[in-house]
Amino acid sequence: MKGAIEVLTRYLAKELGPRRIAVNTVAPGAIATDFSDGMVRDNPEINKRVADATALGRAGLPDDIGPMIASLLSEDNRWVNAQRIEVSSGLFI
Repeated sequence: MKGAIEVLTRYLAKELGPRRIAVNTVAPGAIATDFSDGMVRDNPEINKRVADATALGRAGLPDDIGPMIASLLSEDNRWVNAQRIEVSSGLFI
């Protein structure tokens, strides 16, 4: 599914480019939310494993993703198009 989303992103970027519409994909890492029954948020062991696997040493929070998307939508990023943008604190690097 992830590969299909990335191909769709590039296809739509090419298709909508003449209309000056940019298309990108945001790929968040492990975020402490209720996704998967809150396993990253509510399970200290899983949260620690995620934190240990990231360059910044912690699991992500919803507030880590929203501002990144807001910046992507700003005029400052008008030239970013057809990209998969990973927002994961350097997970598994």
